Amino acid sequence: MIPVKIRSLVHDYVTRDEEGNLADKKRALDHIELDVEEGQFIAVLGANGSGKSTLAKHINALLLPTSGKVLTCDMDTADDTYLWEIRKSAGMVFQNPDNQIVATVVEEDVAFGPENLGIPTEEIIQRVNDSLKAVGMTQYGESSPNHLSGGQKQRVAIAGILAMEPKCILMDEPTAMLDPVGRREVLETVRRLNKEKGITVILITHYMEEVIDADRIFVMSDGKVAMQGTPREIFARVDELRELRLEVPQVTELAHELINRGVDMPAAVLTPEEFTAEYCKAAAGRIRSGASTENEGAPDANGNNVGAEGNDADMASGSTETGRDNASGADGAVLSLQNVGFVYGENTAFETVAVEGVNLDIFQGEYIGLIGHTGSGKSTLIQLLNGLEKATSGTVRFRGEDIWADGYNRRALRSNVGLVFQYPDHQLFEATVLEDVSYGPRNQGLSEEEVKECAEWALTLVGVDKKQWTMSPLELSGGQKRRVAIAGVLAMKPKVLILDEPTAGLDPAGRDEILGEIDRIRRETGMTVILVSHRMEDVARFADRLVVISDGHILYADTPREVFHHRDELTEVGLEVPQVTQVMQMLRREGIPCRTDAITIAEALEALL
Repeated sequence: MIPVKIRSLVHDYVTRDEEGNLADKKRALDHIELDVEEGQFIAVLGANGSGKSTLAKHINALLLPTSGKVLTCDMDTADDTYLWEIRKSAGMVFQNPDNQIVATVVEEDVAFGPENLGIPTEEIIQRVNDSLKAVGMTQYGESSPNHLSGGQKQRVAIAGILAMEPKCILMDEPTAMLDPVGRREVLETVRRLNKEKGITVILITHYMEEVIDADRIFVMSDGKVAMQGTPREIFARVDELRELRLEVPQVTELAHELINRGVDMPAAVLTPEEFTAEYCKAAAGRIRSGASTENEGAPDANGNNVGAEGNDADMASGSTETGRDNASGADGAVLSLQNVGFVYGENTAFETVAVEGVNLDIFQGEYIGLIGHTGSGKSTLIQLLNGLEKATSGTVRFRGEDIWADGYNRRALRSNVGLVFQYPDHQLFEATVLEDVSYGPRNQGLSEEEVKECAEWALTLVGVDKKQWTMSPLELSGGQKRRVAIAGVLAMKPKVLILDEPTAGLDPAGRDEILGEIDRIRRETGMTVILVSHRMEDVARFADRLVVISDGHILYADTPREVFHHRDELTEVGLEVPQVTQVMQMLRREGIPCRTDAITIAEALEALL
């Protein structure tokens, strides 16, 4: 049995006018040829709009070919008689878990698939328990999905598919909302099913480090397969991937940059461990060849690197690579939380403490990175900042005023403290993209000319093509919807911009463009930015200060360099340090005299050269 065989697959998205005439046609897949062997772990990469999700929906017959043929487990997806068997054989985990959670209790939701397959009750119970354990959600079995965070819902959705034990699992950005440790645990679970039970896995992702163990990678561009090969073959083509708006793992890029500067390294290093071993070989070769190490520095008695680079403590006390000033010297906090707590379902059977005893001041112009494990309370905390939720204890102040004081104008507050939700579908509702982005400025009382100017400025800023401005937001891909949602908040030109996982579902180039533009606006306007993210590399690059949340409490509130110094403590609460920081720490343990507090590729490259 061949799990997936695709021949000359074409798919056109067609829109028609009110009379049923063809209004527009967009080719999403263009003569795809693709085979997946039984038991393979396949990764599909590509920029937003490249056709990845459309391809996945063809494999389990959610979409049918415009022309060509798709065979799933030797069954033609265009043949209605096979539909039930195809859906049973190829389970799909969507980008947004709300699209596939159907029950009011977590255990019942995970059991829904096996029940519909006619599995005996005792086996269903065992499958539910095993699946929840695999994704780290056992303790939430009796909870309502409505009380879970976005990342926790995604775990439940994955568990629901695992419980059906399909022959093939399709995963469309399944870990986008998970913390780093949770992401690794879920992927290890899927790989174990792949190896031990022979389940074929097709993973769509923008996290490059997730695919280094894949058997084969397909890279898509403009509806076609632009590259295919093993991870090592694909990631050796760094410059070509950049042209396709993609990236490589941080260690692969660091090795690539070292090679360009004459260091003897392999073309495609895939893991921190491999990088450490290869760099140690290269360093030994330089010493044997008589290369000077006079200015490279060496560890002192305490293990600190001294010499031309200075020691770690000196580097940590300086500014980050972007040279931003510390905003804590500003006069007065723009947002202030004093002993803030929040309880879901207070005085009910579902009572859950989400935030407790939080004290935090955020200053005008700061770039705050808010990080924490899935379910740590991040999303709840940011909803307290603009009054979407009312703290059950403590006080939240905006520019010194209690936002829940009698007579306080919370409508004006929400114009000043703009929030982009985890899931863009939660804030897109107008008939067209342009109208949706215009909604906020129009409700601020601006003239129609000003409304149009603000909306067009914001859409251009986040890179939404003009052709899409007249489309319904619901017609867009997940990544495109996210851009529109961000534009809708930016169009109001808030004093504080809060972004809850804003880059989930965006390709690497799109992610860097949006975060870079937001940082530029912050610098030019003095806007405060609060970025909630599970990507440690993003907060390392942009944030002035990191606030680490664990189980509703603030664990750390300090510079990225200082926070990432606590690697073991971060790992214990479901987080990690950037890959380059891991590498530098590993090199130091191997006796290479280098600084261990580098948090970006540029810093690591400078230190290693």
